Amino acid sequence: MTKAVNTKKPKSRTKDKVRRNPLRWLVWQGFRALCAVFVLAIVMIILAGVVNPPTTIYMSQESRRLGGVDYEWVSIDEIAPIMARAVVAAEDANFCQHWGFDLRAIKTAIAAGGTRGASTISQQTVKNVFLWHGRNYTRKAMEAFMTPLVEAVWSKRRIVEVYLNVAEFDEGVFGVEEAAQHYFGVGPEALTPTQAARLAAILPSPKTRSASRPSNSVRRRAAKIIDGAATIRADGRSACFES
Repeated sequence: MTKAVNTKKPKSRTKDKVRRNPLRWLVWQGFRALCAVFVLAIVMIILAGVVNPPTTIYMSQESRRLGGVDYEWVSIDEIAPIMARAVVAAEDANFCQHWGFDLRAIKTAIAAGGTRGASTISQQTVKNVFLWHGRNYTRKAMEAFMTPLVEAVWSKRRIVEVYLNVAEFDEGVFGVEEAAQHYFGVGPEALTPTQAARLAAILPSPKTRSASRPSNSVRRRAAKIIDGAATIRADGRSACFES
């Protein structure tokens, strides 16, 4: 007489233990969710490293609010080199020397009582491309998580290129191509040092400042940016994003 063969697969003891313990089940599900988020973030970052973003969350929000926005991608090779140096000098002079977070700037901001910003160009690029605007801990946590990944996958030159193309320069005006045309009637390849510095000078508050009709404070800031751009070129701090 032949014995009946048991075709049922043995249950996983690990899964049984997890199911019997609700807390362990929650931890397991949380771990799986984190793994999924990590994989998704990696895929998005790799894709955006080679495919130019057609839009962003904030851009889409502004487009719905305004009935459209001005946005056209342009390669960094078609942007005057002074423009890249100007934004780095204005926003993140140590861009070539950090891995996404400027610890020195963070310490300075803390010492100043939080009145100074310490957000790097890498952090701003992550926020502008992948996340939403607004001050909340969830967004900041996602930004802190994704910034080192972007630094690991993208070149510094790619980070600057994306930043210049998705930054808001006026209400409904995104990217240096549209900004150059909007304010000065020229392409980004023809920007002068003064024009580039003024565009960089309005970035902290583009909806309340003008590059073509600069206030005295914008003029003063632009003058400092011109000096800063020359400094980072002379001391090599612009080498990582210049061809």
